[in-house]
Amino acid sequence: MIPALNEAPNLPTVVNSVPTSALRALGWETEVIIVDNASTDDTAAVAAALGAIVVSQPERGYGNAYHAGFRAAKGDVIATGDADCTYPFDSLPELLGTLTEADVEFMTTDRLRRENRSAMKRSHTIANYALSALSRVLFRNGLRDSQSGMWVFRRYVWDGVDVKSTGMAFSQEIKNAATRAGYRYLEVPIEYRNRQGEVKLNALPDGMANLRQLFEHRFRRSAGERPARYERRHTPA
Repeated sequence: MIPALNEAPNLPTVVNSVPTSALRALGWETEVIIVDNASTDDTAAVAAALGAIVVSQPERGYGNAYHAGFRAAKGDVIATGDADCTYPFDSLPELLGTLTEADVEFMTTDRLRRENRSAMKRSHTIANYALSALSRVLFRNGLRDSQSGMWVFRRYVWDGVDVKSTGMAFSQEIKNAATRAGYRYLEVPIEYRNRQGEVKLNALPDGMANLRQLFEHRFRRSAGERPARYERRHTPA
């Protein structure tokens, strides 16, 4: 599942990087869902021409896009990432293998490795480290990268969490909600690539909104929450 706002030029690269044939050979039938988040370019038309399922979400916001996309998803496992060419969809066979072999329910990814530093602006790197450190303190789940937008998880996890964010804070909230609810979880390192096209992140307002959301979520009581269990492993070479 891929949220997209004015990403028409990137979609051929992104959609074609999803290894549907390799996944089918491993027993995974794949649907590619593009959530068109009120784009003003040809995002929806390009996505449809590439064979993707197009979900329209006229109310802008990263979280809004995912709320709409998850309602439309039919698969037992959901994998996510952005439409800006930064996330390695070609690694899905290995990631799904890890999900299965490790017997986890929610798997998130860590972009904050030395090898990936050139793909992220220094100011964004510092903000990611700061927010992730605060998130670890507040939620005690050990996750190194609270802001990563690539997750692979069992569909039922979404039905068992109460994620309220409509904007960029959605990414940290779904991780913290899943771990706080007691689902078996795992964080694995990934390659993070250079962004293509226009940057949509508004660093200061998005960062402040994420900061506020961390405290609001930490002190919000949700039914069924249990202490988190954490395990960090590495993807197979």
